[in-house]
Amino acid sequence: MTLGDVIKDYRKSHNMSMDLFAEKSGISKAYISLLEKNRHPKTGKPIAPSIQSIKQAAEGMEMDFNVLFGMLDGNEPSIDEKKEAPLTPKDERDIAKDLDSIMNKLKSGSDGPASYDGEELSPEAMELFREELNIALKRLKIINKEKYTPKKYKE
Repeated sequence: MTLGDVIKDYRKSHNMSMDLFAEKSGISKAYISLLEKNRHPKTGKPIAPSIQSIKQAAEGMEMDFNVLFGMLDGNEPSIDEKKEAPLTPKDERDIAKDLDSIMNKLKSGSDGPASYDGEELSPEAMELFREELNIALKRLKIINKEKYTPKKYKE
């Protein structure tokens, strides 16, 4: 089974909407939809969920991570397992610097993007946002390395 199959079965058996599962798991509704379709809309390739996404899905289903991971097909590679452009220590430093800069800008703005209805995000929400942003920045760095030096990372 794919992660999307497991999520879809869980949602159906618990009469749960994507919105409710998104709220419960912390995975966006759009990404849940992609997982359930198991096709990237632009490339048509299967979705390769990150370990973090699998962990969030397990938490949303109140399931042990190892149990969920064991349910997944062996041929469903996670992002962490695929051959990708490796991140160098310099890449990691650049990402950390960018992440700190973005988070500082979000924290310093009054009624800015880090607030909802005039109220600041909770520390837990801010930390979750930071973790997801870190994942996104790392993924973008890898995509850009593969895009701008494609011959180096061909299989």
